Amino acid sequence: MSLLSTLARRRVLELRHRFSFSSAASPSAEHAIYVSQSTNPYFNLTFEDWLFRHKSPQQPLLLLYRDDPCVVIGRNQNPWKEVNLPALRARENVPFIRRRSGGGTVYHDHGNTNFSIHLPRQSFDRHATAQIVLRAVRSLGIDANVNDRNDICVGKEKVSGSAYKIVNKRAYHHGTMLISTELKTLGDLLRTNKDTMETKGVASVRSPVCNLQQFSKNITHDAFVNAMVDEFLKEYPTTTPTDVQFVDEVDWQDVEYIQHGMAELPSWDWAYGQTPEFTYRVSNAFSWGTAHATIRSKHGVIIDCKIHVSDIEAPSVSASSKPLEEVERFLQGKKYGLVHNGTTVLGVDNPKSELVSWLSKIMDN
Repeated sequence: MSLLSTLARRRVLELRHRFSFSSAASPSAEHAIYVSQSTNPYFNLTFEDWLFRHKSPQQPLLLLYRDDPCVVIGRNQNPWKEVNLPALRARENVPFIRRRSGGGTVYHDHGNTNFSIHLPRQSFDRHATAQIVLRAVRSLGIDANVNDRNDICVGKEKVSGSAYKIVNKRAYHHGTMLISTELKTLGDLLRTNKDTMETKGVASVRSPVCNLQQFSKNITHDAFVNAMVDEFLKEYPTTTPTDVQFVDEVDWQDVEYIQHGMAELPSWDWAYGQTPEFTYRVSNAFSWGTAHATIRSKHGVIIDCKIHVSDIEAPSVSASSKPLEEVERFLQGKKYGLVHNGTTVLGVDNPKSELVSWLSKIMDN
């Protein structure tokens, strides 16, 4: 038996001491409390969406889970603006994933527990659901507070951020809880420097963060899960059934909605193709002059690129604007971040090939 399986089994046994345990004969959204034993972020995010769309609109629901290391961006965010992609690629098997709710970018790992509270739309109140999480943290002996963005903080440092989704009859408040997350990795992967990239999407609000274990080593994933279940049942005492439904990914692999969702999340069309329109202005000095480019992209595709050159030294550039126009035409319609060196298309003329090589590297970072 693998270490992960052993730990998952131990979590189940620990929780059984406090809550009734059940395992459905077939997948259903009939329960009120779910704890996922999977750490696959593609499954957990898809399972959350499945519950949101299949649970009775009038009943509250709580989902708790942890993920393998990944960066999760909001539904309307720009990954090139929010994620340090070179740092991400340097870490094998750490993807970024666009979730189906709004909000900012977060980092998940096994030191980070994720919660999701689903309610009827008419009774949904972001402040009230934040208070459930706050009470759970305080029950663990931490003097926490809620800020004006409904984040959970200890002092001025954030331990939990939140995002929301609201549809016709249903809404949810979900978020992260930093327990023992690798904060250096979090900082490295979410640290970008693209001030000249202007996006119509939602920008993350950067805040100093900390882990709950900085204040108490006794706080664990299991302790937080227990506290959240307690507070959820206090807030919604008429919730039935009250047993904790432990979720094993293998039991859900034949559900068509789950299969489709897990395949969609890592696809280019979802991860990059959902990116709102943005404009990026960049400059670079070459031996033949300084190039200035304005790249405009929508849904991950370059709409247009306008280039001009100052401090011109090369006659081939100064004599005509055709080399620049040729590069602009070459880039138009290409997938942003997937532009390959255009030497074979544009020839080996230095200004043209150097421009495409430079811009392709810019867009790949």
